[in-house]
Amino acid sequence: MPQLLSSLLSIYSWLIIIRALISWFSPNHNTPIVQLLIKITEPVLEPIRKILPQKNVDFSPIIVIIIIQIIRKFLS
Repeated sequence: MPQLLSSLLSIYSWLIIIRALISWFSPNHNTPIVQLLIKITEPVLEPIRKILPQKNVDFSPIIVIIIIQIIRKFLS
């Protein structure tokens, strides 16, 4: 079970990375794939954004990925 959870967290980290990369290139946010990425990642990223001070750069993906890596470390 811990291995499955670790794998799911790894996949989620990649989804966050993909979303961050897509946001750099400002694609059409109305495409189904981008909408799905937003729907999957926003519930985790949005609370972190509320905590962080508002800057020009969104650091929430980095913070979430660090948290996920810490959780994965505890699972192994």
